[in-house]
Amino acid sequence: MKDFSKETNEFWITFQESNPEYMNHEQPLTFYFCDNKRDADECADLVVRGIKRATSPSLWSIEKNNDKLPEIGDIAIVTDWEGNFKAIIKTTNVEIVKFKDVKSDYAYIEGEGDRSLEYWRAVHIEYYTNEMKQFGEKPNDEMDIVCEQFVRVW
Repeated sequence: MKDFSKETNEFWITFQESNPEYMNHEQPLTFYFCDNKRDADECADLVVRGIKRATSPSLWSIEKNNDKLPEIGDIAIVTDWEGNFKAIIKTTNVEIVKFKDVKSDYAYIEGEGDRSLEYWRAVHIEYYTNEMKQFGEKPNDEMDIVCEQFVRVW
């Protein structure tokens, strides 16, 4: 796998030079959405187009990977599957809700598929199933979902 650290650093510096209000921010997390190329590339494109404005990792995954919970004001660099920079996003809202309690308006701003709650549930239960199966666990309606909303800042 290619090391993108030099390119990431240059990308971040270019962003800061164009957006001096971020000069005091440390270089943020760089990531892609999803667990496969097709979906990661599609989601990155949806962010660029302003359609995808939310993401929904499971609290289970955050805890299992010892990741930090997102916070309002967090900045992140979004890439496609190959690590090509696509956007910089800023977290605007974070709410932890049960899978069964995710609402249709939230599914709509996540922006994937037909943007319906039914589509959101189907693709997310599949995603959570895939990430949990190696640990012998399964998602359920009571599991906590981190509903993170964001805006594209660049």
